[in-house]
Amino acid sequence: MRRIVNLRPRRGARVALGAVPFLILILLYLLASETRHAANPADKVLPTFAAMAEAIHAFTTDRDPATDRIILVADTLASLYRLGIGLAIATGTALLLGLLLGVVPLARALLGPVIAVIAVIPPIAVLPILFIVLGLDEASKIALIAIGIAPFMTRDLASFVAALPSEQLAKAQTLGANSWQLALRVALPQLMPRLIEALRLTLGPAWVFLIASEAVASDVGLGYRIFLVRRYFAMDIILPYVTWISLLAIAADAVLLLVSRRGFPWAHGGR
Repeated sequence: MRRIVNLRPRRGARVALGAVPFLILILLYLLASETRHAANPADKVLPTFAAMAEAIHAFTTDRDPATDRIILVADTLASLYRLGIGLAIATGTALLLGLLLGVVPLARALLGPVIAVIAVIPPIAVLPILFIVLGLDEASKIALIAIGIAPFMTRDLASFVAALPSEQLAKAQTLGANSWQLALRVALPQLMPRLIEALRLTLGPAWVFLIASEAVASDVGLGYRIFLVRRYFAMDIILPYVTWISLLAIAADAVLLLVSRRGFPWAHGGR
């Protein structure tokens, strides 16, 4: 008798099984929405799919007066710009510090404690400080994303490098490698898949910091639009925007996974 732990569905079956929970959620929402609107046609908590379709049509055709772009396009481009720059700064910083702390024990002893302290400070708590120091423009929003995720990525990458087999470093030094070569030719190639994985894991928090900063001080962006219409209980706009943000995050995660598998197949068992 085959045990359930040994049942491995094929790719098509995995896709079908993965779609089942989403279909159930959509069906439950449809039933709940129709029930509420049958009792109260003016209900705004659970808008019907027809109401959300009208809202989607509006913000995909109307233009934002501030940018003269279609509202959804303007919001998406603004948010992706902030998110992309913040992630780039955080990733570059974490890569450099992770290599330094992982390869050089002296640097780990010097900088490790301060990075550990920064990592436990809630990034949202420093948002007012960023607004005061950097102003209400793009710099403060980008800085929140970078500050929010860079310490976690740095600690993860440094731990990974420090855990590399000591035999590798010893052999490289035996062959005449200096500290710079140890970092670039021994640690860095093995670190890259881990860097991409760390970036994938921090995408969720990065979106949280982005939405929070846009909600406080912005005139365009996905987070700005959600918090702008919340005062009108416009769930027909909020829910599609949340769905769009989710799709963007899923797409970014899929791209990073594809890059990792194509660039470093050995890190995925050759798959």
